[in-house]
Amino acid sequence: MAGDGKKKIGALAGRRRRNARILISLAVVLIVAVAALAIVLVQRDTPTASGSTTATSAEPSPVTATPQVVPVPDDAPVPTPAALGAVLAPLVSNPALGSFTGVVADARTGTTLWSQNPDTPMTPASTAKILTAAAAMLSLSPDHRVETRVVQGSRPGELVLVGGGDPTLTAQPAGQPSYYPGAPRVADLVEQIRRAGAEVDSIVVDTSAYAGPTMAQGWMPEDVAAGYIAPVESVMIDGARSDPLADEPPRSAEPALDAGRVLAQALGVDPARVTVGRAESGAAPVASVLSAPLRDRLGVMMRRSDNVLAEAIAREVATAKGAEASFTGATTSITQVLYDAGFKTDGLTLHDGSGLSVDDRVPARLQADVLTAAAGETKPQLRPMLDDLPVAGATGTLSDRYASGDRSGAGWVRAKTGTLSVASALTGYVVDVDGRVLTFALMSNDRPPEVSRPALDAVAGALRLCGCR
Repeated sequence: MAGDGKKKIGALAGRRRRNARILISLAVVLIVAVAALAIVLVQRDTPTASGSTTATSAEPSPVTATPQVVPVPDDAPVPTPAALGAVLAPLVSNPALGSFTGVVADARTGTTLWSQNPDTPMTPASTAKILTAAAAMLSLSPDHRVETRVVQGSRPGELVLVGGGDPTLTAQPAGQPSYYPGAPRVADLVEQIRRAGAEVDSIVVDTSAYAGPTMAQGWMPEDVAAGYIAPVESVMIDGARSDPLADEPPRSAEPALDAGRVLAQALGVDPARVTVGRAESGAAPVASVLSAPLRDRLGVMMRRSDNVLAEAIAREVATAKGAEASFTGATTSITQVLYDAGFKTDGLTLHDGSGLSVDDRVPARLQADVLTAAAGETKPQLRPMLDDLPVAGATGTLSDRYASGDRSGAGWVRAKTGTLSVASALTGYVVDVDGRVLTFALMSNDRPPEVSRPALDAVAGALRLCGCR
């Protein structure tokens, strides 16, 4: 099985017209309301046939708001390490966890309340995306976007599709949903090309924005056909999916060429006339589209544990740091950004930005420190990460966990999942029964996920129920 947190077993005028109709409707309602009020006033002062006046209804009882979502209390008691340790001891000694490490911390103070081998490097699987997300949030603007361009080629009739590193470009028609909300569309490129009157009889695809190998150390070639990853190139259509709306359908083995072929077909050009090459320096622009903002793409990456998107965002971090947009440049930049932000990166070994590599190693301490910083006051740039985490029994890669059986953590545990064939991890936060926010990083290696994941869920669920004082 490959490593992904989702790897289970298994025009203005129109608006003006609408606004005008709304204003007219409001005016009619206002006239009718005033007229009705006048009738009521007249009736109240006008005798009826029997000489009495019209009775009025009693004033209704006021409606009282009863909000169900309220802030956690500032004075919620902190679990004591001894009591918390006593609750967790029988759960973390479960053989189903195999080689296990973990950390539980108090979000408000950053104090570690419980830990077991927290500095031991472990295979993180897709919880590595927490580090990629943190580095992106610390080094890039939330509004950062990636551009895909079309420029003139070296001869008449030739256009060059220049990939800037956005795998979310979609071939879905206008008005139809895509896997990535807010994704740019091939149809928009086509419209701009036609509006520019550009002649086209061939397409060149420029992937030079990325460097180095397209597959990382520790990836399995079969993971492409399995749908977990695609060769990392600087332009793709729908994340190189064979089914544009499915989570993990088979992926393209040559995503950039396929992107050029999709554009060619949309322009009525023979797909056989699509090649890989480079745009000339200073080539005249013809068309361009922008990705959704980083904040939106990070949400998809975390909730759906999208490996392809994670690798693209990792390269955005590298570019921001002036490094090569490659696996080496990305992983080095992620590590440097975290180190510069004050996080202890001892024991961290990354070969990719997604956690798909079986050779990645991350200490639970680092994972917990990042989540605690996001939930606390020390790194406000990381706070949006909390909203991007899946909700137990409800959303993303946690939607089918805590959904039956032990539901103690359902709705309360929010965490990034990670799953490889012999590694499972869960990193996130939970509000305990006393209203205290606890962050945690739980990492299990050397056990298949069907065995280890229920054991991990039990530990996180116990944090929810623990009134450990």
